[in-house]
Amino acid sequence: MIAKISSGKSTAGLIRYLYGPGRANEHTDPHLVASWDGYAPDPGRADDSTAARKQLVDDLDLRVKQADRLGRAPKQHVWHCSLRAAPGDRILEDGEWADIARRVVAATGIAPADDPDGCRWIAVRHAPDHIHIAATKVRGDLRSARHWNDYLTADRELAAIEKKYGLQRVIRGDRTAAKRPQRAEREKALRNGHAKAARERLRAVVRTAAAAATDTDEFLGLLTHTKGVLVEVLYFPSGEPRGYKVALENDRNAKAEPVWFSGSTLAPDLSLPKIQSRLAAAEVPSSAEGRLRPHPWHQATAATERIPHHLDQPDAEAAQAHLAAFGEALDAVALTAPPDIRTELRSAASAFERATRSRVRAEHHHARALRGAVKAMLREPAPRDGAALAMFLDAALLAVIAAARWHDRREHEQQVAAAHKSLLHLQAAYDHTAATPLLVLGQRRPSQNLADQYVRLIRQAAPAHADQILADSASQALTTALAEAEAAGHDPKRLLQQAADERALDDARSPARTLTWRVHRLSQRPAPSRRALAAQARSTGLRHTPSPEPAATAPPTIPASRTRRR
Repeated sequence: MIAKISSGKSTAGLIRYLYGPGRANEHTDPHLVASWDGYAPDPGRADDSTAARKQLVDDLDLRVKQADRLGRAPKQHVWHCSLRAAPGDRILEDGEWADIARRVVAATGIAPADDPDGCRWIAVRHAPDHIHIAATKVRGDLRSARHWNDYLTADRELAAIEKKYGLQRVIRGDRTAAKRPQRAEREKALRNGHAKAARERLRAVVRTAAAAATDTDEFLGLLTHTKGVLVEVLYFPSGEPRGYKVALENDRNAKAEPVWFSGSTLAPDLSLPKIQSRLAAAEVPSSAEGRLRPHPWHQATAATERIPHHLDQPDAEAAQAHLAAFGEALDAVALTAPPDIRTELRSAASAFERATRSRVRAEHHHARALRGAVKAMLREPAPRDGAALAMFLDAALLAVIAAARWHDRREHEQQVAAAHKSLLHLQAAYDHTAATPLLVLGQRRPSQNLADQYVRLIRQAAPAHADQILADSASQALTTALAEAEAAGHDPKRLLQQAADERALDDARSPARTLTWRVHRLSQRPAPSRRALAAQARSTGLRHTPSPEPAATAPPTIPASRTRRR
């Protein structure tokens, strides 16, 4: 059940609408189901409906007129709340609607329970699935009603009402969502041949620019150079930027002027100060450092793989920071993705945007590594073979699952729904991307003798998932990844154990694929020397035991063509 609340100036106008035919003759049998004292006249059941309607307006406005003589009447003295059941809910009786109306006016402060000075109100039903509550906002003591935050209090009460009456549970938000386009905005977009309103399209542009930029000047520059977008920057007297607003070049009002949106009206986290706080919390390497670091896509994947761990920690502010940074990563990947999956990734990023905000305040410095890797990613596109992109998307899938679980524990219903929606688009993009590189890896599988040794290692490293891994066709790609890692000097046993221990495999739809990408990523690092392995073993109190060689002196069997390519 949902509520829609508004204020107005004319009691007579509202009563005329409630008891009239409706804008499209949709009102059927309008009648009163409840009122402030149970004795209000009902124009829908009266012989003289016109006289009854006038009497009802006079009764509702009585205190308003008294307060007006004292100069106390509010200008917007009419309170209007419509309550609608969800499609598929059973048809409620008049008595049930009456109880619901009393609970809502009490919860919102219009007419608190056991308060003789509560406001005057009525509940009118003119359709099977909804009622309207009309009230005047002057109490019996001639003070204005205390109905602050009435939408939230009504929403909380409706959640309890749904439970009592066995109605469908509506997904409720926490007032951190971006503002939805109004009906006029949506219709204008459709007339101009666009699937999304200008507000939504600009929000995507600004989010992408914020994900790509490394400082304020670059952010504003990216917006300015975006085709079809107008930008106006506001400055302090000192010359520092204090805000910005954007518009689509072809989106004009009746006066042919651009329809501007400030960042904060696009989304709560897109104001310039909040974008600047995120830009300041990015670990962007210098060009010299960049040559010494792993590939940015591997860095971003590694940081994404750690998100489920961060979300399991008690620090909610740090967890929220990682979710915000991960949302930027999805925006960035959608910007650079191949055309055949770009639509799916943009849909995934757009859906997950709702899951990046909650009432928990993000402390962005906790996600410096991921945010910096994302910005570096955009400056070094993924290799064309698709492996790096598939590797990132595999980690992203488990991050989204962990995000849904984190929000669910905190009863963030809209964010949970957004994460689930994003997951569907991400899964489609991943399946399309991973198919070719996994096939190529599987075709380069090592000799049967070597593969059998890797099968034993898999059973040791992931015993709970070994049968599922080995039954998966992707297991051939996993053995290839292990063979190539060993050829590069890595210990396959240690590498596989590290890949299995990085994050639980329980949420992975295909543990074989997940392990393949982890081994592939880890093997891109330089192989540790024996001295480094010995030092690591001493630091952990363990003695390093190299894995058995497949033969006394022979290296792993890898086709000659692969050796030449490496």
